[in-house]
Amino acid sequence: MSRRAFEVVDAFEQAVAAYTGARYAVAVDSCTNAIFLSLLWLKHVERFRPEECVVLLPKRTYVGVAQAARNAGYRIDWDDEAWSGMYRIWTQGPTPLYDAARRFTSGMYEPTPPGSLAALVCVSFQANKILPIGRGGAILTDDLEAAEWFRRARFDGRTEGRPAGQDAFTVPGWHMYMPPDAAARGLWLMQGLAKDNPDLPNDDYPDLSRQAIFR
Repeated sequence: MSRRAFEVVDAFEQAVAAYTGARYAVAVDSCTNAIFLSLLWLKHVERFRPEECVVLLPKRTYVGVAQAARNAGYRIDWDDEAWSGMYRIWTQGPTPLYDAARRFTSGMYEPTPPGSLAALVCVSFQANKILPIGRGGAILTDDLEAAEWFRRARFDGRTEGRPAGQDAFTVPGWHMYMPPDAAARGLWLMQGLAKDNPDLPNDDYPDLSRQAIFR
């Protein structure tokens, strides 16, 4: 895919970053995969040993979050936390990772204090979300190194716009990029997006801790 094809994705990412207050937004094909990549990034920067790869999740959340954690090599502990709009994902302690699939409003990204890992806030653009592109998500962050890693990891480890035969592959990769036509639709929808949006309800999630696959 040519560099020009990604220009609309770049424009959408810049619009999302400006709207939310993040320095960078990295668009991917779903919020679930945004969480998956973020968990892998945390393993990379924190150098977690296998026994340290445990996440604490609310019992009632979208099943894709739990599956993303499993697919990223984490075990799951469960919490009875009640949440609205977004919640923090814990590992050995509080991490900078947030599942914000039910929130998308202006200024929602809060900068991380100096000396801490920059926040990674994962948002959703699925058809019934606040920005209903139909499919897609993004990772909001102030960390340039993380943003650059996500941009390559989402595109099979490739450098966008560079022919594969001329590229150097330095990070693991997955096929998780946002297609340019989805980004174009997102840009169009953002033209009519309100400044302030209430959180979506989250009362339709089952108790995942009761599911045999997660025990």
